[in-house]
Amino acid sequence: MSSHDPSIVVAALYRFVTLDDYASLRAPLLDEMQRLDVKGTLLLANEGINGTVSGTREAIDGLLSWLKQDARLHDVDHKESYCDAHPFYRTKVKLKREIVTMGVENVDPNHRVGTYVEPEQWNALIDDPEVLVIDTRNDYEVAIGSFEGAVDPETKSFREFPDYVRQHYDPTRHKKVAMFCTGGIRCEKASSFMLNEGFEEVFHLKGGILNYLEKMPQIETRWRGDCFVFDNRVTVRHDLSKGEYEQCHACRMPISRADQASDHYLPGVSCPHCWDSLPEKTRASARERQKQIELAKARNEPHPIGHDPRQPRNDKPA
Repeated sequence: MSSHDPSIVVAALYRFVTLDDYASLRAPLLDEMQRLDVKGTLLLANEGINGTVSGTREAIDGLLSWLKQDARLHDVDHKESYCDAHPFYRTKVKLKREIVTMGVENVDPNHRVGTYVEPEQWNALIDDPEVLVIDTRNDYEVAIGSFEGAVDPETKSFREFPDYVRQHYDPTRHKKVAMFCTGGIRCEKASSFMLNEGFEEVFHLKGGILNYLEKMPQIETRWRGDCFVFDNRVTVRHDLSKGEYEQCHACRMPISRADQASDHYLPGVSCPHCWDSLPEKTRASARERQKQIELAKARNEPHPIGHDPRQPRNDKPA
């Protein structure tokens, strides 16, 4: 830890657990986050808690201690990385129907979930030729990096994942399935769904890619590329330091240095991925947002990042 001081700690946390009183937890949780100067967003739903936050070491420890006072959240899963400044600008606690939106009834990891695989055992599992390895993340995340040999479902949102599975895979033929995602939460829900669909042996990477990158020596890694993260760092490398990608605030796609050198790149307004496809109304909104961002930066104030047009308002990736 000392090598990271005095960095900001970025904590991705979640737990599937029944929270019948989740609505009443919002105000005290928000108060505690504000008291500690913890930034970021946490989602609360009947099925649990999910989100990514940032703060000093003391602030993150304080938040985790506060959460664990509730016995239901004592085992909240969290992964940490570090950066030099807050990757978030605001502090939010939102109430949702699902902490990760799949949109399928009766999928509940609190009652049924696949087999967790520790990072140290993951390489051997995905090297097995009989195992179908599926990246459960969205297409723009997979484009940045993934595990060797993993299948890209080419989904735009997690809501598309159930239909993709039903159209492409058969429980009678695909006996062993291994899945992974950024922090582990999507895989828990995906594994519960696949067990309900009749798949017999369903595995998922415990703690997700971030846990694997933290624990697996780079010389032994099966990971290729950067890992997309849902904060202002955009991507992280294998050592969990900030990657080289930035993000187009018009279409929200991660953009490489080559993309930024393109004639179609205009900060906050367009990039090679969206310059010829965004509606003029969206582009006008992007121009105005970029203007506000520049003004806020000049005043050293938080600035609006805006909504990701690829995601429904109630579908925050994880």
